[in-house]
Amino acid sequence: MFRGVYEHQVDAKGRTSLPARLRETLVGAYDERLILTTALDPCLHAYPVREWEALETALGRRSPMEPGVKTLMRLYVASAQECPLDKLGRILIPPSLRAHAKLEKDLVWVGMVKVIELWSRDGWAKAQEEARAAADSADVARVLAELKQ
Repeated sequence: MFRGVYEHQVDAKGRTSLPARLRETLVGAYDERLILTTALDPCLHAYPVREWEALETALGRRSPMEPGVKTLMRLYVASAQECPLDKLGRILIPPSLRAHAKLEKDLVWVGMVKVIELWSRDGWAKAQEEARAAADSADVARVLAELKQ
């Protein structure tokens, strides 16, 4: 499972290093490839190929005429690109994906169990503020209790 928050930078060519902890999980449980796509938030999602294929399979069972499915395919699937790690553990983030998440220099890798999010440092700070402001402790406690059952 992917967990933790790691600050890194993007170089002039659009490359960044996958943090060692996340790389260990990726290589240990999957392989050295990630599928990057635009998230509904101003960030990117990075899936191990096997997890992405499971999502595509589940989505493929749904009717593409269903409004939510069509929108998800247009926003999420159409933007997806396979991005392998190089020998130094770096990944090249395509320009269109960098633009979506406003990744210019400082970025944050965020482990989210089966997916990794990539945020600009400012975007992540804003998302954390919004989450804390919107968090209803009763809802969070309910979800935690359900998970422990």
